[in-house]
Amino acid sequence: MTNNDFLLELKDVNQVYAAGARPFTAIKNFSLTLKEGEFSALLGPSGCGKSTLLRIITGLQPPTSGEVLYRNQPLIGVNPHATIVFQTFALFPWLTVQENVELALEARGLPPRLRASRTLEILDRVGLDGFENAYPRELSGGMRQKVGFARAIAVEPELLCLDEPFSNLDVLSAETLRGELLELWTSGKLPTKAILMVTHNIEEAVFMADRIVVMEKDPGRLIMDFNVDLSHPRHRKDLDFEEVVDKVYALLAGQTQPEHEELGTAPGEPGPTRRLPKIPISDLPGLMEHLEKATDHRHDIYALADDIKVGSDQLLSLIEAAELLGFATVAKGDIHLTPLGETFAEASIIGRKEIFAARLRRLPLFKWLTTILRASEKNQQKWEVVQAALELEFHPEEAQHQLEIVVDWGRYAELLSYDDKSRVIFLEFGGA
Repeated sequence: MTNNDFLLELKDVNQVYAAGARPFTAIKNFSLTLKEGEFSALLGPSGCGKSTLLRIITGLQPPTSGEVLYRNQPLIGVNPHATIVFQTFALFPWLTVQENVELALEARGLPPRLRASRTLEILDRVGLDGFENAYPRELSGGMRQKVGFARAIAVEPELLCLDEPFSNLDVLSAETLRGELLELWTSGKLPTKAILMVTHNIEEAVFMADRIVVMEKDPGRLIMDFNVDLSHPRHRKDLDFEEVVDKVYALLAGQTQPEHEELGTAPGEPGPTRRLPKIPISDLPGLMEHLEKATDHRHDIYALADDIKVGSDQLLSLIEAAELLGFATVAKGDIHLTPLGETFAEASIIGRKEIFAARLRRLPLFKWLTTILRASEKNQQKWEVVQAALELEFHPEEAQHQLEIVVDWGRYAELLSYDDKSRVIFLEFGGA
């Protein structure tokens, strides 16, 4: 295949943010090609840079380094041949459905008569005929997102980019809209030459896409790119479908590393600082109890997602937390409860808190925070002061997320307290 066959090329793209003492690398050495006729999914955990890549591809932000080529020409500024459907509906509430769609065509300079006729044709195509004069408040979430799709395809983009377009919908609406989009794509009724969908939902990627590009985080990078050789329509209970999903789960869950590699280092120390996964602490005991009941305390990760009814991103975050705390290990797509995890699952509420507290004290990020608090007057410190110190290690937004997580974990373990009015973090007695 020659370069002229590619619709889009990314060559060694890097995105680095210079905020803080240490530059934060969001995307590292990322290369990708897209050609006409492809429905590709960009899959990876939250925070791996998927949405940033979409902004780079559509020209909404330039990369720090690397090349972005569209039809073999360097992309400069906004890409006029690409458009994005976001996860939020982004509709103007004071405009009707027809007016919201026509707005995109007006921006492209189409005269009013052409705008009206094309809009009505597109609305009919996506199943919104009869709702032209409705306002967004009159529509369900799924129908509002349909308007977003209609507005995007009305300008007939060559490349349609989808930024987790189903994540804010209820389960039934999301499933319906996925099926309708696939019907339009496979029947050739979409005026677009390629689709690139960002998602963290593994089943969604395998259900819809013909090619999956898998990313990992810290920093965001490509770890696998493969074709999904399944015909449409696809069925989630088919063995071939399950095999592909299981393959991706195994890839993203990885394999538990030696303790010093799993834990990483504290902020400011040499080596990588391990971020804490954002999880509802209340979900962790439920995961441990489920694994404790499994044969040999071992469970296939893909089957586990179906058993406990959580999304793939949430499950992988829970597993990451269990690994960090020493409650479970992961290998070859399976999660295995450790003896400590078994003890945690069988313990009382107070016993679980004590075990969690003992394991939390080992984490470098928690050690770093307690060192700051012990060195402060009355073992307390303002949130802003701690966050500013953490911003020497992380991008400001990530620093805030990490501080929220470590304080939440510390409060569950009764090692930390936090007063929201004064925005002060306290070290509890015995918290060190």
